[in-house]
Amino acid sequence: MRKSISLLLVLVFCFSQYTVKADEGMWLPIFIKRLNYKDMQEKGLKLTAEEIYSVNKSSLKDAIVSLGGFCTGEIISDQGLMLTNHHCGYDAIQQFSSVENDYLGNGFWAKNKKQELNVEGLTATFLVRMEDVTEKMLSVKNKKYDSPAEKAKALETMKEELIANATKGTHYNAYIKDFFYGNEYYMFVNETFKDVRLVGAPPESIGKYGGDTDNWMWPRHTGDFCLFRVYSGKDGKPADYSEDNIPFVPRHHLPVSIKGVNEGDYAMIMGYPGSTDRYLSSHGVKQAIEKHGPTVVEIRDLKLKTMKEDMDADKAIRIKYASKYAQTSNYWKYYIGQTEQLKTNKVYDRKLALERKFKDWVSKDDTRKEKYGKALDNIASYYKMSDDYEVGDVYALEAGLTGADIFLFTFRANRLIEAITGFQAKTKEAIEKASTEEEKSKLQATYDAKNKALIGRLEELSAEHFKNYNKKTDKKLVANLLGLYHTKVSKEQQPAFFKTYAKNGSFKSFAKKMFCKSPFANKKKMDKLIAKLEKGKIPKKLEKDLAVIASNDLINMYFGAQGRYGDIEQKKEDGYRLFVEGVRLMQKDKSFYPNANSTQRLTYGNVKSYKSSDKVIKMLKSKDGVNKHFTTIDGLIEKEDPTNPEFVIPAKLKELYKKKDYGQYADKRDGNLHVCFLSNNDITGGNSGSPVINGNGELIGTAFDGNWEAMSGDISFENSIQRTISVDIRYTLFIIDKFADAKHLIDEMTVVK
Repeated sequence: MRKSISLLLVLVFCFSQYTVKADEGMWLPIFIKRLNYKDMQEKGLKLTAEEIYSVNKSSLKDAIVSLGGFCTGEIISDQGLMLTNHHCGYDAIQQFSSVENDYLGNGFWAKNKKQELNVEGLTATFLVRMEDVTEKMLSVKNKKYDSPAEKAKALETMKEELIANATKGTHYNAYIKDFFYGNEYYMFVNETFKDVRLVGAPPESIGKYGGDTDNWMWPRHTGDFCLFRVYSGKDGKPADYSEDNIPFVPRHHLPVSIKGVNEGDYAMIMGYPGSTDRYLSSHGVKQAIEKHGPTVVEIRDLKLKTMKEDMDADKAIRIKYASKYAQTSNYWKYYIGQTEQLKTNKVYDRKLALERKFKDWVSKDDTRKEKYGKALDNIASYYKMSDDYEVGDVYALEAGLTGADIFLFTFRANRLIEAITGFQAKTKEAIEKASTEEEKSKLQATYDAKNKALIGRLEELSAEHFKNYNKKTDKKLVANLLGLYHTKVSKEQQPAFFKTYAKNGSFKSFAKKMFCKSPFANKKKMDKLIAKLEKGKIPKKLEKDLAVIASNDLINMYFGAQGRYGDIEQKKEDGYRLFVEGVRLMQKDKSFYPNANSTQRLTYGNVKSYKSSDKVIKMLKSKDGVNKHFTTIDGLIEKEDPTNPEFVIPAKLKELYKKKDYGQYADKRDGNLHVCFLSNNDITGGNSGSPVINGNGELIGTAFDGNWEAMSGDISFENSIQRTISVDIRYTLFIIDKFADAKHLIDEMTVVK
């Protein structure tokens, strides 16, 4: 599942008729003592609430990492060693891979700290504290303003003031997010480390075993893990990469338990879930089923086939496009599953039932009618209008702006170029008008420094784009995806350049011409353009560049929706805010948790078995783990297929299996090596890499996926069937120790036997 608060008076927000269960809910750790602690104890928690979240003392929250803002990691040693998923580190592993050193295919293990590889741009962020700023934000928000822009500016000013006060005199950073559609606001103060290094990763045949076939399925046999290390300056604070930096010493690191997991054991997950939409209306569900999901699948299906054709033909292209392919494929399958399960699990009907109940509640009180009476009508109006544009908007993004690499890169690079040339012209004019040499000198110094910084940003953007770029493949993507766009979307919703450059629905000649002439498709030409800019020479004819024309048209097509919807967009937001507020009042005996939004959350429950559907079992190659809470290496071996890259097993792993050489990592009950296990925790994308923690605060596994039958879970939690799939920590340690011969990494962990 490589898929991101309020005065949380909360336990579980449920749109169904089912009884609320404690395994549902993505809770803010700051509130667990008041909201969840008693229930957590009943499920098996042995820690105090303060041992989970504390500002003044070391606690579990201090070991939880927001990795790059897209995944979760956990610190597992007092030397900054960090565990996460293989798919979270996939981009970093690929960054260092080549045909000669294929770390994706063969794995990578640093034998000492000097061999660890600096991952440029990757960050590790720790939560310092959370603060409730609802009262101050609402005091600004509830005032009367002449325009929405004036209101937005006032809110932003208050945010800046609160953040400045919270971080003054520190090296911390902070942000404020709204929850429950703007009913509440919380500030998160963080510490972000910028020196993160790759320590170890198993080969894809372990870390991605089962590939797309097994993705989102149970039973699983995937060792989805890799290791990084966080470094700090010698003073223990964040620092840019330097050989002089030292391993980060955390306030807390997770002990690692090899005692094993049994049915019913307490299981808690902490991490940074990216995004859920549990308050989505019945209209939104209908749109997701009929328009959004199928459209994404259709576009990505063609994109995957186009990339794979070139990847299969050339190993160098396979390595370059491995991460892009995996990211595209993951949500291609996600939307197939979500659409199917939204129907199967009757999510639309459950949403509709709640809305009818809400309308009835509103109608019984005049005060409620005045405040909440139009909430659902405003939501419905938005979807009625947006239904006509949803497919076109998805195509503008998926087939256009982010379909081929060239368009988004061109847009971002051209914006920077415009900023550079504008700055250069303005500053040069100021220098010419300066009345004294001293003033000219100061302006020139300012010009030189800022010009260098802006050029540097453009160079970095260009280097990142061309690092894993193949012109031939991108050209095919442009022709194929724009051709599909032209066929599937009405002409009035097509970007302007289609009228000029589509020849009988084909974009082959357009792609050929664009890739031949545009500097945004050629690194040497781009380097020359940057060199001219650096010298203050304004590049000519960029406004006629086909990549610039196309990217601007696609941006206008996609973001034009904001102007198209006008006031209805704001009415939708207000409608959801009032609807959620009203439902919480209507069901005042319940507690509610907010949608995930990449802030630290906690979910708790138990290790719990599951019987997959017959449809899923037929799709898989082994029944090992069916109707159980765990899988074993037996099932992994059973799935082997040397002719299928997804199910190849390394020779050394087969040798260890043959000898039953599992060491201390074998299960004490059955003597077998357990690979993955299930729990009924509530997670989503962004939780990838999150630690699964037992009642004693010890690490027992790493979360990496969910089950197919509950793929509607981001919109409506499926109480009886939703499961989290995790790598058993014993399998992780077995691979590190026995397979990779990296016992030095085990030695720095606190292993609980």
